[in-house]
Amino acid sequence: MRVAFLGLGIMGRSMAANLVKAGHEVAVWNRTPGKQVEGARVAATPAEAATGAEVVWMCVSDTQAVEQVLFGAEGVQNSLTSGMTVVDSSTISPSATQDFAQRLRSRGVDYVDAPVTGSKIGAENASLIFIVGGDEAVIERVKPLFDAMGKQVFRMGETGKGQAAKLVMNLQIALIFEGFAEALTLATKLGVNTEALISVVQASMIRSGVVDYKAPFILKRDFSPNFPLRLMHKDIHLALDAAREARVKLPGLETVEEVYDLASEEGHSDLDYAATLTLLEKWAGVEVKGNQN
Repeated sequence: MRVAFLGLGIMGRSMAANLVKAGHEVAVWNRTPGKQVEGARVAATPAEAATGAEVVWMCVSDTQAVEQVLFGAEGVQNSLTSGMTVVDSSTISPSATQDFAQRLRSRGVDYVDAPVTGSKIGAENASLIFIVGGDEAVIERVKPLFDAMGKQVFRMGETGKGQAAKLVMNLQIALIFEGFAEALTLATKLGVNTEALISVVQASMIRSGVVDYKAPFILKRDFSPNFPLRLMHKDIHLALDAAREARVKLPGLETVEEVYDLASEEGHSDLDYAATLTLLEKWAGVEVKGNQN
């Protein structure tokens, strides 16, 4: 298929590379010039990348970035043709997604929201999980592209439902990790061996994918960004905004938001979100580490 891939960040670059490997004709664009994908044509603007494309696939930072890419002066809107499909793998506002979709449908363009989970490694290994909202026939039409970048596609319902589901998943990740980080901090303060504690956690009903994934990085004190804290912070804000729109109270997430606010003030925004642990350690006067550290 002829694909315009817009956004070559931590996730997008690998996703676009996997489309090229699968034999698709790919044009790429990134807001910051200089990033390339071997085998893909580099475009100067979103509109240029989208010219002649069957599918425009986005993976950018936030709601405002998606709107700019679509409807800005050099946006995709200038290259839209009836029958084109736009797919968004950014994580953005569900209500804004519905608005964007309506604006594009008025031009004869289909819209699918398809945020992902699987982090940096999943993008590199083409093992992402897509959480999708949109018409079933349209989703089926772009299935070869999903297959090139991921291992599973879950349709959550109509347009916007993929974004809504992604936000509530990241809500859970943020809460689960914060509980894990607080447990490690208290355990360290009380003299409990970190690796022994993690072994017990992984052998019990407390075990989770979040713990399994993050524990090895924590034991090595590796906070390089698999999923940057600034992006999780953004998703927390989006979830709280959606909750306010729906008149839902999220007291646990509101508390975790305060931790992320302070972690950002400490300069941790570009580290992995697991770096919220370092804030707890600072307050407790301890450092969580493995036996080899």
